[in-house]
Amino acid sequence: MSWFPGTMSCKSKVAPSVDFDHSCSDSVEYLTLNFGPFETVHRWRRLPPCDEFVGARRSKHTVVAYRDAIYVFGGDNGKNMLNDLLRFDVKDCSWCRAFTTGTPPAPRYHHSAVVYGSSMFVFGGYTGDIYSNSNLKNKNDLFEYKFATGQWTEWKVEGRLPVARSAHGATVYNDKLWIFAGYDGNARLNDMWTISLQDREQACWEEIEQSGEIPPSCCNFPVAVCRDKMFVFSGQSGAKITNNLFQFEFKGNMWTRIPTEHLLRGSPPPPQRRYGHTMVAFDRHLYVFGGAADNTLPNELHCYDVDSQTWEVIQPSLDSEDPYGNEMTSSPGFILMPSGRLFHAAAVIHDAMYIFGGTVDNNVRSGEMYRFQFSCYPKCTLHEDYGKLWENRQFCDVEFILGEREERVLGHIAIVTARCRWLRKKILQARERQKQQKSKQEGSEDSEEGAAGVQKEGPGTSRASGAQPLLEVSIREAEAQPFEVLMQFLYTDKIQYPRKGHVQDVLLIMDVYKLALSFKLSRLEQLCVQYIEASVDLQNVLSVCENANKLQLDQLKEHCLNFVVKETHFNQVIMTKEFEHLSTPLIVEIVRRKQQPPPRVYSDQPVDIGTSLVQDMKAYLEGAGLEFCDITLLLDGHPRPAHKAILAARSSYFEAMFRSFMPEDGQVNISIGEMVPSKQAFESMLRYIYYGDVNMPPEDSLYLFAAPYYYGFSNNRLQAYCKQNLEMNVTVENVLQILEAADKTQALDMKKHCLHIIVHQFIKVSKLPNLRSLSQLLLLDIIESLATHISDKQCAEMGSDI
Repeated sequence: MSWFPGTMSCKSKVAPSVDFDHSCSDSVEYLTLNFGPFETVHRWRRLPPCDEFVGARRSKHTVVAYRDAIYVFGGDNGKNMLNDLLRFDVKDCSWCRAFTTGTPPAPRYHHSAVVYGSSMFVFGGYTGDIYSNSNLKNKNDLFEYKFATGQWTEWKVEGRLPVARSAHGATVYNDKLWIFAGYDGNARLNDMWTISLQDREQACWEEIEQSGEIPPSCCNFPVAVCRDKMFVFSGQSGAKITNNLFQFEFKGNMWTRIPTEHLLRGSPPPPQRRYGHTMVAFDRHLYVFGGAADNTLPNELHCYDVDSQTWEVIQPSLDSEDPYGNEMTSSPGFILMPSGRLFHAAAVIHDAMYIFGGTVDNNVRSGEMYRFQFSCYPKCTLHEDYGKLWENRQFCDVEFILGEREERVLGHIAIVTARCRWLRKKILQARERQKQQKSKQEGSEDSEEGAAGVQKEGPGTSRASGAQPLLEVSIREAEAQPFEVLMQFLYTDKIQYPRKGHVQDVLLIMDVYKLALSFKLSRLEQLCVQYIEASVDLQNVLSVCENANKLQLDQLKEHCLNFVVKETHFNQVIMTKEFEHLSTPLIVEIVRRKQQPPPRVYSDQPVDIGTSLVQDMKAYLEGAGLEFCDITLLLDGHPRPAHKAILAARSSYFEAMFRSFMPEDGQVNISIGEMVPSKQAFESMLRYIYYGDVNMPPEDSLYLFAAPYYYGFSNNRLQAYCKQNLEMNVTVENVLQILEAADKTQALDMKKHCLHIIVHQFIKVSKLPNLRSLSQLLLLDIIESLATHISDKQCAEMGSDI
């Protein structure tokens, strides 16, 4: 298996609940593993399609989830608009027509449907006869369907109404239905309306006054709510169509375009611009599937992490299923997944996404239902934990003295030397100077003490055990403010971008860029360049250009010059007051650039994006940080050098120890409760602490299952991976090692699970060399299990085979 922090292995499983039996002795927690049915993470499954006698194949419909069922309403079958209501039971995987009474909405498509309480609400859409192309019009009516009774009711709302529309976005938040944008038959919209769903008699529509970076007028886009914000991605917006992601703050009615400047070249980009796609929210992620993207129908599943603001393409599980034929391909080497489509619909039930229908190749309507299993593991907190260490400035052991004014910035030798070779060299030089000064000082003291007849202090005195003074490192070429931004990057792999477009903030990042070049931090260079290039506008381009010229940042200067001489920019720029005060050489360059633009130079050279925080901390643990170790961890008497700052950043147990009762000899005994983990399991735990790695042999998972509780990790991510590791990977080949680990950690049900495998595969297990090295008590356990589960006849057969 191969796992990486922040991503999921395509073979991993969804971990069921995890419990501890707290009725046992305080010194031992008995691990309870609930082995039940579990689903492969990121697995596509094709479910039974909807039969024609139940409901037609369709697109431009809606689906909603209520309890354990998916409800499909409306759409079109290629000839007629529909207004039937279908129900798919996700437990039984069965289709039926939902029971209805009352007058349903007229047949329609491109409407919206949401669930509030125990009702479904349908708003707007396009109605009429598409076959004869008559009576076609948009609607702004609102219908309620009660799941309990099957009753359809139209809400008659007094007062102002939203303009009739179709292909809009809709969601529910704070007991209200929110409607955004769409198409009114003549033009695309970007207005927003809301109505309370609590009381039909008192309900009235209210237009929302939006602010901020409002998305362009658009239609055929999805919306999803995550972390109390509504997200809108791409859609049809004429010439302005983009692949921008926007978020809407309900509290302040404020829109923000999600920036992409922090995404390094080479990292996964946002999905292509598209329309007719779906987007659903689960946990901290948004999942985008399908749609029409520049005349193609892509079928990748894109995932956006709301916390890290990063995109990735989900790699589907290799064991995705297609028991019903057709639309999924099963040729060798091909991963099974749905074909591309648009105008389908999606909803979430529990921890899975269900996709139904849509238009596939050659304008064919689909009647297939697909299920996609989400991953719901706690996020990797590595970057956040190191970020908090930087913010809190606890356990600092180095002080940087910066610039002519000698401003001081504290830091941690372990993080800085792991991330930056240039600063590492500076720290080693400062250490050597400190060591030489100390030797001179001690030699001077020895001569004075000898003359006075005074003995030198022994190793057990307060002087020997006192705190080490801060190592002072002087860096004349750096000022404090840009250096602090650089330090933030070293700890977190990102920088907090200032206000986009503000001249002083752009100039600050230029200073950071200059430091990144000097310190040879390729990753930070790329981040700065992307931010600056995205921030250059008509108001600040001359200031940025002049500063780039002054700092000899040729790449940025070139970008600014090209920006100025653009046909749409040139006249506006040269009419500004800033242009009048520009230095003569720069004015000459701009004029010459306008008269005779240089030929464009294209480079096929790949961009060096440097090493990541994860890569650097991995190398540091594997030996690069050995000379900077300042604590010794003792595992059953065997020493393992480590770094205090890293341990304290990732574990509240170590943070409290180093803050309050640091051992005088700098040695810490390692255990998990009263259990000492194996050396292999201990190394697995260090990999998790240093760089968030969760790849380990299954027997290590038993030792480390309780580690998040004991060591106070930020969340139970390690525990969740340990759980699924055990569920997936107990095999005949490793069952004896896991049995030993289960016995040592008193994981009683895992021990029982291993004994069950041993009994049923005993002929194979009996030939394993590890069987002879088991303890006498474990061998007796195996014999007892064999006696309990195997009949006399089976024993005789087994004896003849061995």
